[in-house]
Amino acid sequence: MVKRIVLHWSAGRYYPSEFEKKYYHYLIDVEGNVYQGDFLPEDNENCCDGHYAAHTGGGNTGAIGVCLCGMYGYKSSINCGDFPISKVQFEAAMKFVAQLTQKYKLNVTPLTVLTHYEFGKNNPKTTSFGKIDITYLPAYPWVAKDDIGNFIRSKVRWYKENLRG
Repeated sequence: MVKRIVLHWSAGRYYPSEFEKKYYHYLIDVEGNVYQGDFLPEDNENCCDGHYAAHTGGGNTGAIGVCLCGMYGYKSSINCGDFPISKVQFEAAMKFVAQLTQKYKLNVTPLTVLTHYEFGKNNPKTTSFGKIDITYLPAYPWVAKDDIGNFIRSKVRWYKENLRG
């Protein structure tokens, strides 16, 4: 059973590599195109068999990994590398996550739609603790690190509401 969606950045380039497809269910490129990873979300219902997308250390079971391709070379908000997440990419990701929440009948809450950073912060005894994805949004530089999760959830709710009818 799918119980959450965890958002990541790849710390790579703008298009998904074969390596990255092994770790995420869905990857979104700089133009907003969505790619299927090597595993289905349902593969993460049982992570004991070794056949799943290992995107969130300590939190893979029941979790869909959605990755925005980019942020290679990220150091800080002043130097976010040569592959910053684009506005088109971010908005496409929010719309896609809204579609996933509809498909899997998930309410949009801090426990069901969250960043890898938030998961690690809330689960300090996991290998996700200290992860920095997603702590900066180049297209929305005014959103503070600890407000990004709420910003994402508000976007997902907006898209979810506007997908109806």
